[in-house]
Amino acid sequence: MINTLISPIVAFILTFAITPLVIKIAHTFHLVDDPKKRRHPAQVHSKPVARAGGIALLVGILGASLFLPFNKPVIGLLIASILTVVIGVIDDYRDVSPYLRFAANIVIASIVVLSGVGIPFITNPLGGIIHLDTLRISGSFFGTHSLLLWADLFAVLWIVWTMNIIGWSSGIDGQMPGFVAITAVILGILSLKFSAHDISQSSVATLAFITAGAFLGFLPWNFYPQKIMPGYGGKTLAGLLLATIAILSGGKIGSALLILAIPMLDAVYALVRRILNKTSPFKADRYHLHHRLLDLGWSKRKIALFYWLVSAILGLIALELTSAQKFYVFVSIGVIVFGVLLWLSILIKHKNFDNEI
Repeated sequence: MINTLISPIVAFILTFAITPLVIKIAHTFHLVDDPKKRRHPAQVHSKPVARAGGIALLVGILGASLFLPFNKPVIGLLIASILTVVIGVIDDYRDVSPYLRFAANIVIASIVVLSGVGIPFITNPLGGIIHLDTLRISGSFFGTHSLLLWADLFAVLWIVWTMNIIGWSSGIDGQMPGFVAITAVILGILSLKFSAHDISQSSVATLAFITAGAFLGFLPWNFYPQKIMPGYGGKTLAGLLLATIAILSGGKIGSALLILAIPMLDAVYALVRRILNKTSPFKADRYHLHHRLLDLGWSKRKIALFYWLVSAILGLIALELTSAQKFYVFVSIGVIVFGVLLWLSILIKHKNFDNEI
């Protein structure tokens, strides 16, 4: 319990203290997003901003990881985290092809899964359990003597998906660190609820609170007006950590889906929109929910607070709901979010049309 209390404070202090130095390093080595030199459809800032926030977040995570047991899953996650930020720094310096980044995400997720992080079953919201551990492949893989094909494949897909959707909802100052910290806290509380029956859950809770501490330490520097962006490394690191914590905390995939409902559903909407428009699913655009709210006249602070508030409310709800209830709430939110996105799209088109007239 002492580790669970102290470790997030260490993560917060380390990240908060190191971020000003990272900002200076980023400007020195041109790890900067300058709208005049780098044009990107999702840009919402007009002045150069440091991009290498993943470095500061990684320092906080690694420093506080001393409070974690050094078992295979933790070592695998830390190796994957370092690789994630290294790739992120390269992307911050010179934009890497989204296809190469996606391939790297698969490799990173595979490292975590091969270290022993898998999803042997998922709870069927309509009743019962769906077993994913029925097909086993024998062999030696990263110290693991066999692979559970469907369990490990589903875990890789879940981690890669979360790494990407977190990044798609990080376009506004302070938006991403806030809802990531909230999600991590809720997952940590869920782990503590089961720690009396499973002692390993206390370590998972510690990891969750470390994640929350690091992102809260980064938040003051990223909140409007931001002095540093999380960069590709920071965004994917957030998704990697949350996805892994959701698996380790007793398979709380449903809880994570509910807490992250807005980013998740926004990502689904983006994929459907891009496919229907016959464009690449990896092609960035300026039509995410936070962009629509910005076009509607919302301030950056208001958008960030909106994401935090929704995540906090859904997180508190997730603490009390059964799997079936979480499913129905998620579906209901999905209908509302898709309706709002369509309404905003039509409203903004009419607004732009009126302005042209």
